[in-house]
Formats: sequence, structure tokens, C-alpha cells
Amino acid sequence: MSSPIIVFDLDGTLVDTAPDLLESLNHSLGAGGVPHTDATGFRSFVGHGGRVMIERAFAASRTPLPVAEHDRLFALFIDHYGENIPGKSLPYPGVLDALDRFADAGFLMAVCTNKTEGFSRKLLEALDMTRYFAAICGQDTFAFRKPDPRHLTETIAMAGGDRDRAVMVGDSQTDIDTAKAAGIPVVAVDFGYTDRHAREFEPSKIISHFDELTVALADKLIAAAN
Repeated sequence: MSSPIIVFDLDGTLVDTAPDLLESLNHSLGAGGVPHTDATGFRSFVGHGGRVMIERAFAASRTPLPVAEHDRLFALFIDHYGENIPGKSLPYPGVLDALDRFADAGFLMAVCTNKTEGFSRKLLEALDMTRYFAAICGQDTFAFRKPDPRHLTETIAMAGGDRDRAVMVGDSQTDIDTAKAAGIPVVAVDFGYTDRHAREFEPSKIISHFDELTVALADKLIAAAN
């Protein structure tokens, strides 16, 4: 029998990257002549990557955004973000203790994120976290990405885990929809990057701190799913 596995989203779940994403967004907006936003505004723009954040910020300021300008500003966003990893990004409180708990209990662990694989690895390496994960799969690892359930199931396969003994942990509707489509229980953190509360998407469980993510909880969710 394959090992049980717990699969994590990255931004807004394992690592608080908001300060650096906000700085890169404002760098891009400034180059486009649009006013900078703050942490509150950022939460209304975030959730589907840099391109969508730029689009939403322009829409909020009622400024036209031609395709060529969108492409230019997105390239600036990507360059700025990549050059400044890890910046101010840090794992959320309790994350490292939780990873240690699951490692000690014999769980495999993996990351399934819509961040690019290269940026994901660079961030996790800078934070000394890659050692925990049997697979780190980004938006460009496969020919599909979340909410396609194959992104999750292929991440599990790459890590050597058992999809029938798996749990997903994420912060967004995308994560929850992906896990549900794969038939895998999903734990949602309620502090991530979404402008709607996780309860609206009906995950298997909601937590407010990683201290609540226990091996007993994972075992219970896996048992209930089978």
C-alpha cells in the first residue's frame, strides 16, 4: 500500500507571499500609470495570478487596458517578483510544526500550486522548505492546472502517494473545486487569498491556524472519504 499523502497549495496556504505580490503589483501599476493599491485593495484583486490582478486593478480605476499593455505590465510584474524572491514572504504560523508532524507520522507531502514550478521551487528553497516535499508541481509542470483535478492527482502520483489516502489543503475556491473534482477531501485555511470566505465553497474542514491541522484530522477525513 502506498503512503498517505497531504498536498498543499502554496501562496496563501503554506506561505504568506502577499507583501511581495503587492509590491510587484504596485511596480506594474506604477509603470502603467495606475494608482498603487494597498493590502485591502490587494485582497480584492488577488486569487488568479498576476495577470488577473493587473486586469482587476485597471478595472477598479476605470482605466482601459489594451492587450499589448497588459502583456507589458504582466512581464514587468513577473520580472520584479522573480528578482525579489523570497522578499518578505514567510511560512504561516504553525506551518513548519505541522509539516514535521506529518513527516513523523509517515505521510508523504507535496505542493500543487498555480504558481510556476520555477518560482515555487525558488521560494521554497529560499525558505528551506523543499526538504519536506516529494513533489512540487506548478502551473507549468503538466499540460493542465487547477481547477483541473488531474493537476492534483498527477501531483500525488509524482510524489508516490495514494490518491485514496490523500488530503488537499488550500485557501481558495480553485483549491476546493479541484479536490472535490478529484474525489479527495479538502481542508481550507480561512486566512488565505480570497475575497469570499472559504465556507462558501463547502470544503471538508476549515481551519484558522496550522495547529488545527493534525494527523488525526487527516486520518479522519481519509476514512470518511473511503
